[in-house]
Amino acid sequence: MSDSVGAGVAVRLGEFVQRHAQQDTGGTWQLESKKMLEIHLNNGRVFTKLGAMVGYYGDLKFERSGYGGAGKFLKAAATGERAATTQVTGSGILYCADQGKEISILYLENETIFVNGSDCLAYSDSLSWDIVMTGGAGFMAGGLFSLKLSGTGYVAITTHGQPLVLGVAQGQPLFTDPNATVAWSDGLQTTVKTDVNLKTLTGRASGETFQMRFDGQGFVVLQPFEEVVQQTNG
Repeated sequence: MSDSVGAGVAVRLGEFVQRHAQQDTGGTWQLESKKMLEIHLNNGRVFTKLGAMVGYYGDLKFERSGYGGAGKFLKAAATGERAATTQVTGSGILYCADQGKEISILYLENETIFVNGSDCLAYSDSLSWDIVMTGGAGFMAGGLFSLKLSGTGYVAITTHGQPLVLGVAQGQPLFTDPNATVAWSDGLQTTVKTDVNLKTLTGRASGETFQMRFDGQGFVVLQPFEEVVQQTNG
């Protein structure tokens, strides 16, 4: 029997366990829910956002990953914790999440995508990566660094709410709020448009002050949320 508890409804313990139990679809990368990622590792390696692990089975080891050279190290240091990743190795099942954000799993086939560092939850060891700075951006615009992922493999991105994909065509540039911009396709030219006005001078800077401009042919992924990331010292 179910009893009302406040605005919700109580369920029997067995029903709760059955309703929320792990669902295995057989995929190497799969979603347990819109907000929980499951990755199967078989003596393998994967990179996740720092602090993304919420649980795991098996023999997995977690290490803060290196940056693969002086150039990447300097760029990663400039981004603070936004580019920091954990290297997960071994055999087992890994569960990842990030502040209740929704997760989308993308599979790249010899392709490239750019992802805001704050919105990249995990990516395959088979993908090569680099940190790039949006053209024309400076630290006044919040850094505007992104993670460039190339090759064949999986990448999981996160959004506050359901993502929206907008197309970009030649001669029809798209302008976006940097804090709502999650990812974009290869081949787009990115620049930053600044609008220094009274709001900026009075400390009311926003996405209307700094705007990302995309030119070329491709797509941009937006989220219905302005995610302001605090600048930290890496």
